[in-house]
Amino acid sequence: VPLAVSDYDEVIAWMDAMVASDSRGWLTAAAVNLVMSAHDDPATMRAVLGATLAVPDGQPLVWALRLLGHAAATRVYGPDLMAHYCAHAASTGTPIYLYGGRSEEALALLTARLLERFPGLNIAGGFSPPFRPLTAEEQAQAVERIDGSGAKVVWVGTGQPKQELWMSEMRPRLAAPLLVGVGAAFDFHAGIVSQAPGWMQRGGLEWFYRLTREPRRLWRRYLTQNPRFLVGFLCQYVRTLTGRS
Repeated sequence: VPLAVSDYDEVIAWMDAMVASDSRGWLTAAAVNLVMSAHDDPATMRAVLGATLAVPDGQPLVWALRLLGHAAATRVYGPDLMAHYCAHAASTGTPIYLYGGRSEEALALLTARLLERFPGLNIAGGFSPPFRPLTAEEQAQAVERIDGSGAKVVWVGTGQPKQELWMSEMRPRLAAPLLVGVGAAFDFHAGIVSQAPGWMQRGGLEWFYRLTREPRRLWRRYLTQNPRFLVGFLCQYVRTLTGRS
């Protein structure tokens, strides 16, 4: 899975350039969960490889990049990218759309929190889709809603890899220059789920914090995927060292 070596300022500048040129692209903030889902599922892998830009959302991915020789790699955390861009968009007037959330009530809470935190932010619309797959008619209605809003950036928070599969499928049908998948950022910014303390994030322990908060939902993901990622990366690292020698 190709990951960009970048930082928040560079990614926001790239987003601005995409909007200004009226291009068509999509960005994913990739966590270990997405990397392993792509490893296991060909459809997810095709979707991720079709992303215009994938940034390392998880600290373990940053460490992996650095060990592979990319010393300048830094974390571009989805929730923080969303916050930085909303602050930026509040000054530029760039309209955004919110697609995701646990419910319409949760989406309304997120909207209110963002408007309170970033005065002047232009939220052109929002929609919280059901957890089941949308019908063809519902997909068409979603496209009509998003395009009709005039949004330039669509923030997608339906969880990985569901959001990547949706963005890959819907990218040709949507007029907005950018779709940006940010996973749990909607829950964090709405105040529904608490974020891990900074020291745990820097130490690569955010997964453990989230596991203690939502064990029934997340135990399988973290306790099966994390060890497999570590083994897979060690194999790649050994191959890299062997190739260098």
